[in-house]
Amino acid sequence: MSSNSWTEADKTAIQKYYGQSLEELRPETFHQLRKQLLAKYHPDNFEKFDDETIREMATERFQMLEELNKKIEWHFEGKLSVTSAKDRAFHPHAQFAFDKLKIEIITSDKDLKYHLFGTFYRWLVFGDKFKIPDTKASIIIDEDHQGSSIGYRETIRMYLTFNTEDAVETIVDWLFQKINGRAGSLIIHGDVVEVDYDAMLRAVKQTTFLQIGPG
Repeated sequence: MSSNSWTEADKTAIQKYYGQSLEELRPETFHQLRKQLLAKYHPDNFEKFDDETIREMATERFQMLEELNKKIEWHFEGKLSVTSAKDRAFHPHAQFAFDKLKIEIITSDKDLKYHLFGTFYRWLVFGDKFKIPDTKASIIIDEDHQGSSIGYRETIRMYLTFNTEDAVETIVDWLFQKINGRAGSLIIHGDVVEVDYDAMLRAVKQTTFLQIGPG
């Protein structure tokens, strides 16, 4: 197990023992489960087996867990070296911002665009802007949309702008609640993304990662 960066083996072990990915694991969950895991897999629990091989395997697993836990602690403290943009995007102190992130929503729901922009069925005009509630973030429509068409599929093209003061989770939750069950496909920054909160959050964070801020 490498001591200064994450390996695929590390991430597989985190998923196996903690039941979630490194990106999803929160400090409070980690500290709670760590105590349970160390108690469950402590070598003393395997002394009852009169088998030296089993005891050695138990000791090795316990040592692996201790090392893994140490790396997770470093991760939450911002001390662990991360080498990929994907990892940095899920650092506890990661900051995000983007000017005009392109989002395309393919839908057969003729009302969806109006619910997104809150225009109550008037025509949408190129450049129309809507502020996302509880944030300073905004979306801008990319083209004119008329409200008279019925029974069709269309692509709603818009641009999302936000800064480091905005919570990405709040933005993504708002968008997910608007399009869930109504969008056939979703494209973020040119990549097809599942209409799922976690998938959308990953895509937005990985695309808009700016820097790791102070702890």
